[in-house]
Amino acid sequence: MEKSRQHYSSQDSSLSPTAGRSREWEGPSRWTEYLGPDTTSPMTSRSSRYMNSDGQVQSSGGESHEGLNMQWVGQLIEVADGLMAKMYRLNQILDYPDPIGHAFSEAFWKACVFPNHPRFCILLSKKFPEHFSKLQLERVDKAALDALSDSAEVHLQSLEPWVQLLLDLMAFREQALRLILDLSSTVITLLPHQNSLILHAFMDLFCSFVRVNLFSEKLPRKMMLQVYNLLHAMSRNDQDCDFYHRLVQFIDSYDPPLKGLQEDLNFVSPRIGEVLEAVGPIIFLSTDTRKLRNEGFLSPYHPRYPDILTNSAHPMRAQDLANVTAYREWVLLGYLVCPDELLRVTSIDIALVVLKENLVLTLFRDEYVLLHEDYQLYVLPRILESKKMAKSGRTKQKEADLEYSMAKQVEKMISEVHEQALVSCDAIHRERRILLKQDIGRMVLFFIDQPSLLAPNIQMVFSALALAQCEVIWYFQHVGIASSKSKGARMVPVDIDSNDPTIGFLLDGMDHLCCLVRKYIAAIRGYGLSYLSSSAGRIRFLLGTPGMVALYLDTTLKTLFQKIVQHLGNIPKPQSENISAITCDLSDFRKDWLSILMVVTSARSSINIRHLEKATVSTGKEGLLSEGNAAYNWSRCVDELESQLSKHGSLKRLYFYHQHLTAVFRNTMFGPEGRPQHCCAWLGVASSFPECASPIVPEEVTKIGRDAVLYVESLIESIMGGLEGLINILDYEGGFGALEMQLLPEQAAFYLNNASRVSIPSEKSPKGAVGYPLPGHESYPENNNSIKMLEAAMQRLTNLCSVLNDMEPICVLNHVFILREYMRECILGNFRRRLLAVLKTDNDLQRPSILESLIRRHMNIVHLAEQHISMDLTQGIREVLLSETFSGPVSSLHLFDRPADQHTGSATEVVCNWYIENIVKDMSDAGILFIPMHKCFKSTRPVGGYFAESVTDLGEVQAFVRIFGGYGVDRLDKMMKEHTAALLNCIDTSLQSNLELLEAVAGSMHSGDRTEREACLKQIVDLDTIIGFCIEAGRALAFDKLLAEAAGTVLEEGAPLIYSLLAGVVKHIPEKLPEKREIRRMRGVANSVALVGDHDTEWVRSILEEVGGANDGSWSLLPYLFATFMTSNIWNMTGFNVDTGGFNDNIHCLARWVSFPIFSKSFFFFKKKKNFWVDYES
Repeated sequence: MEKSRQHYSSQDSSLSPTAGRSREWEGPSRWTEYLGPDTTSPMTSRSSRYMNSDGQVQSSGGESHEGLNMQWVGQLIEVADGLMAKMYRLNQILDYPDPIGHAFSEAFWKACVFPNHPRFCILLSKKFPEHFSKLQLERVDKAALDALSDSAEVHLQSLEPWVQLLLDLMAFREQALRLILDLSSTVITLLPHQNSLILHAFMDLFCSFVRVNLFSEKLPRKMMLQVYNLLHAMSRNDQDCDFYHRLVQFIDSYDPPLKGLQEDLNFVSPRIGEVLEAVGPIIFLSTDTRKLRNEGFLSPYHPRYPDILTNSAHPMRAQDLANVTAYREWVLLGYLVCPDELLRVTSIDIALVVLKENLVLTLFRDEYVLLHEDYQLYVLPRILESKKMAKSGRTKQKEADLEYSMAKQVEKMISEVHEQALVSCDAIHRERRILLKQDIGRMVLFFIDQPSLLAPNIQMVFSALALAQCEVIWYFQHVGIASSKSKGARMVPVDIDSNDPTIGFLLDGMDHLCCLVRKYIAAIRGYGLSYLSSSAGRIRFLLGTPGMVALYLDTTLKTLFQKIVQHLGNIPKPQSENISAITCDLSDFRKDWLSILMVVTSARSSINIRHLEKATVSTGKEGLLSEGNAAYNWSRCVDELESQLSKHGSLKRLYFYHQHLTAVFRNTMFGPEGRPQHCCAWLGVASSFPECASPIVPEEVTKIGRDAVLYVESLIESIMGGLEGLINILDYEGGFGALEMQLLPEQAAFYLNNASRVSIPSEKSPKGAVGYPLPGHESYPENNNSIKMLEAAMQRLTNLCSVLNDMEPICVLNHVFILREYMRECILGNFRRRLLAVLKTDNDLQRPSILESLIRRHMNIVHLAEQHISMDLTQGIREVLLSETFSGPVSSLHLFDRPADQHTGSATEVVCNWYIENIVKDMSDAGILFIPMHKCFKSTRPVGGYFAESVTDLGEVQAFVRIFGGYGVDRLDKMMKEHTAALLNCIDTSLQSNLELLEAVAGSMHSGDRTEREACLKQIVDLDTIIGFCIEAGRALAFDKLLAEAAGTVLEEGAPLIYSLLAGVVKHIPEKLPEKREIRRMRGVANSVALVGDHDTEWVRSILEEVGGANDGSWSLLPYLFATFMTSNIWNMTGFNVDTGGFNDNIHCLARWVSFPIFSKSFFFFKKKKNFWVDYES
């Protein structure tokens, strides 16, 4: 089918598949869905920039005609965004199909947009534009055809909104193309230095038009139309839908879209070429990093006069650099759809510069096309055709040689530039990022020091923001991109460094610049108002020059100029005390100035832009239009500063690359060149993510908001992980641990013994001869790197804490993230995990003294961080320690019961269980001996990783008390009491089982019958087991006495007043039976800190009171049971050690235990008797 290029008029009024939709084809009213119900009001700041006051202007000849309606330009650009948002959503729903290769996933058919009959639908798409009636579909799949016919209405409704999208695309193509052609033929000049405002409006519409049509190729347009028409015929008596043939012609003429665009835009091609040539110098400047650096285009200092702080050397260039991103896009799209313009003399250099640094052409959000493949497929053939025509016409025209030469150069450039881009694009952009990192960093420091100079240099700030924005977005657009050197060749991934630290610097610099602008927004507005006030006088002067007076201005222009002077004259004068309170709306001024531009740039006007320039530029000052354009730009810094900042500094588009964003953050944040302060910028980006949601697709708000929240949570998790890592680096043995290194006593003794054998050491070494590092070894030069590492970690930790503490809350929709709270939970949670982790070593329990030093070391690091955080971390550390040590109320102090759901101290449980099992019970059979002389336990072999004396001497037990406090002491005491009570029960059981024999032994002792006594003694069962129980109970007595002494020492050190008060009270406790409850509790408290003279007696008494022992007459035989111990074989290997003050098999523990149950039995008998008389007397 021949592809027609005619511009459709409103021949067919039945264009909508929905009856309720307006059938009006022309004008803004058609686009109510995209622009809102009030189509005359601007939707965004972009459309308001192009808004005319009334849409009508008067010609100089007095006749009324329609001028350049810039409001309609802005609205069509908004329509283009809405169309692309709809296409983007459809692409998501259909799981990104490949309509060119007819590749459709399973999700495509399950999306319920198309009937789930793949064979049928794909055939209709492949046979496009043939009508379904010619395809004999019943032969293809009769069953599918019948099923389709039965559910035609359902499928018709599901396809209807997307076919309407095709109609909207067709209508947009017609209206936008008509407007582009009208602007191209009407506007006198489109050069950036003469008519930048209308130029940007024209090129924005041009680029939107191209993008919409390129994006439409990603939709299954042919399948959509063919299937819809078939369903319509099935439900409407074989009648085609009204718009079918027009849509067929539209889709076919844009298949592929680039060929259709090249033909449609052929008429505006020369104007596009002029524009691209005009912006070429700015593009060349933006790529010349050396010139940008040397001539100070991004420096607040004057490049040639360093003493002048305000950079007035490049005022216009600064403004142009802010638009260079748009200029590059114009070049890429312009030469793609207007390839003949590449044959201009300077065009090849402009195209080469831009093509060499790009691999993809972004269409919308993260949708793109491979740039070089499209140039080779659609631009190169046109160049070859021009080359062929020039060669064949060489003898007929003089320019043939030049045209042939240019075509040959362009052909070579397009053929080679792709490979150059693959090799060099990353290096080009990396160099540019480094330049921006340095210049923005200097700029931030300068404006922090000299904030009064921010306002005069605001255009330069916008340029820096725009360039940084472009580089950051380019980086994430190209991460993970795969490209091929030729069509059909293997796709190779582009080598983009995902560990590039400059991204963090750029984000941080942009964030600081935006914060500075917002902080001093009143000053910037005041400066703008001052500029506009002075501009009013200059414009009034220019309007009164002889040249302007000589011009014949019609009534409309005169009125508009008078309005301009009036607007500027009515601007409030800024006063230092009330600048922030000034509210000034300059939108009317901008509307009137645009109205003037519409008149004077129109070819229909007798007074045009050239007349005004000639009439006013002879004054030696800026021309009238230049002055007005400058005032227009400064007016936007007064009442649209936030939108300007958003345009140049917003990174909301990074939402579509947020997965890459997270990966790069994790790779760079805590790398060697990462900076903790950058995390604020990485997090702050998420606040703008919801702005990406299109009002055309309501469900996007929820999805994008949810993704933004997940992104922030993911980054916070990484930041807190890095914070933990920094703390743990300092807490590591190679960190602060290396600075605290001390030789153990045995190591020191071994070192001294070894050193005494060597009279003259061969060299001075930081290590001892036995390999132990000596104190101070870190000061030696060879260990300097470790110290530097510690200093760097400390610096990063303090910086990160300071930054997170000062960071403003991150707001994403209705979620608020306060980093201080996350940091507090992170530090305290890490402390809890570290505490539980260091309780045990690889072998066994950590020594309490070492554990105490580790806790103190970690707390010192926390205190270091606390100096930079405005919250009390020390209190949090105490709460953690309390939660890990509290295992219930202290029995002698607290009267309340522990709640059933109360968390018990897991750390205390671990340590106390270890002491009970390994010291008291000796379950590892390590030969635990109590050494009375040294007040500790020893073992014949290690208990876990240490010998018993390393964990049970008085210093270690004191360390235990300092760590776990009164709760730990009470828990260990309670566990030993429970264990001792269990042993008492075992002894009582043995006593009951041997009751008759013991009575016989008692009788024989009194009668002197030795034979009967020995016979009875031999019949007593489990004698050695009972002795073992008693020795174990004696160890518990000894260990509890040791624990009480340690608790008393710690209490005396930490709370001497309480200790002395308790010691004084104990002396005056009455020795009276029965004891009152308060007296008994006071005695128990005093006994727990070794202030009672006879600790063991009190302790056993408390056990018997709890278990109710010694209540029957059988305990009167207890001395006889203990007497039978003398017949045991245990005495055969018993020996007394004068060095330890005890026996080698803990017999002294047996002796210690034997006396107390007997005494307690007598005590309870006396107490029982005393209670009887008290009851009798009462």
